[in-house]
Amino acid sequence: MKYKKKFQNKRKPRERQMTGLSVPVFNNNVDIALRKLKKKIKNSDMMLELKKRAFYEKPSRIKREKKNLAILRNKWAVEKEKENN
Repeated sequence: MKYKKKFQNKRKPRERQMTGLSVPVFNNNVDIALRKLKKKIKNSDMMLELKKRAFYEKPSRIKREKKNLAILRNKWAVEKEKENN
């Protein structure tokens, strides 16, 4: 006869906290709250992130893009330095 384990994992259920952007609504004025939410989304670059993650991008392509951006940043810095001198 096998020994049965009678202890169980007794965890308290966690309250789920909402993560992300939120805007309070005062006096049932949804229009103003919606405008504020849209502004928050635009400032947080959430839409750019969603567009970027819409399709899978190969790691080699991501590396290539980062490298090209670094080259451009360097080129602009050199041009700016030339203008200042």
